Order: sequence, then C-alpha cells, then structure tokens
Amino acid sequence: MAEIATGNREDAFDILQDAMCRFVEKYSARNFAEWMPLFYRVLQNRIRDWYRREAVRNRFRVWFAADEQESDYLENQADGRARTPEQQLQNSQGMEVLDQAIRKLPVRQQQAFMLRVFEGMDVAQTARAMGCTTGSVKTHYSRAIHTLRDKLDGHRP
Repeated sequence: MAEIATGNREDAFDILQDAMCRFVEKYSARNFAEWMPLFYRVLQNRIRDWYRREAVRNRFRVWFAADEQESDYLENQADGRARTPEQQLQNSQGMEVLDQAIRKLPVRQQQAFMLRVFEGMDVAQTARAMGCTTGSVKTHYSRAIHTLRDKLDGHRP
C-alpha cells in the first residue's frame, strides 16, 4: 500500500518501518484482535504525513533538478518459474496497467481497494483501519472496482 501511494519503494519501506514502530509504541498492549485494523490506521496516517512532507519538499525541488533513477536489482533478475517470454511480457504489461490504474485512483479508493483485496480485510475491519464508516468503505471500494474494471477491460485473461 505504501509503495503504491508513494511510487517509491525506499520511501514505502521508511513509512512501513515508522508505522510499525509507532504501532508497537502505542498499541502493543491492546487486544490481538484489534491489531490489524489499528496497524493499518497507523500506516494510513504515516502515508498522509508523507504526502504532507512531499508537498513541502516539492516546493523546493523546483530549484534542484534531481533526475537520477536507480535500477532495481530484483527487476533485472531472471524469473525462476517456467513461463514463455510472451507470457512474461503479457503478465508484465497487465501488472503495469493495473499498477498505473491503482495509482490514478483517489487515495481513499486506493486504501479501500488495497485493504479489501490485498489484505483480505472485511468491511468492518477496513472501516476501522481507515477511520470511517462501513458505508464509506463500501462506496470507496465500489467506485474503485468500477473504475479499475473500466480501465482494465482490454487486459483481462
């Protein structure tokens, strides 16, 4: 979730580490059943904080043209599974389209989609994690699904 929100793996790891430390500090004594929604709430707060800091930083980045891109080591490694190059290309293109479509969703829709689909949370857990009502979760999730279906229509298997 943090990587989708930030678009940068290193920033995402920093946000995740900060969220885990804050969670342990504040909520480690809480009931185990409450941990997952509470953790995702802390994570969402850290992501919002990152957006705020980035807005301030971007005001100053205009003056500094830092156009360095690092290549990801794992991205350049061969896939150990037996897939043809055509299958790999199709899969890669599909995942890129999905990634871009998720990034274009509004933040609340991204959160609802990621928590429900990738994290397997139910509506109530997602609502607690996002700090909103179950109705809002249903609305954000539904809008995200409809938007993604429209954008990914040509990429379905």
